[in-house]
Amino acid sequence: QVQLVESGGGVVPPGGSLTLSCTTNSKIFDYYPVKWWRQAPAIQREFLAQISPTNTVEYAESVKGRFTISRDGAKKVSYLQMNNLTPEDSNVYYCSISTNWGQGTQVTVSS
Repeated sequence: QVQLVESGGGVVPPGGSLTLSCTTNSKIFDYYPVKWWRQAPAIQREFLAQISPTNTVEYAESVKGRFTISRDGAKKVSYLQMNNLTPEDSNVYYCSISTNWGQGTQVTVSS
């Protein structure tokens, strides 16, 4: 069974930074892109970024220049470095690989 686990969420003041992690136990990490999303209650899930097994990256315009996605193939971990956070970035953040999803990690930007 494929498991994805996000971690690294928390409370950060405006302008702060956080790095989220997405860890898996599955070999699908070697074959599919890792995608990061966020979703607030009753709002459509928003795509943020993705990274392929060959490290090709793609970002949503809303986070380009502030968020950086990366991966460690040996550890089967993807990271989402988030800088200059604003209250509008407060959300539950998810990672996905193929059709598999993690449980999400809460990010709250508040003074």
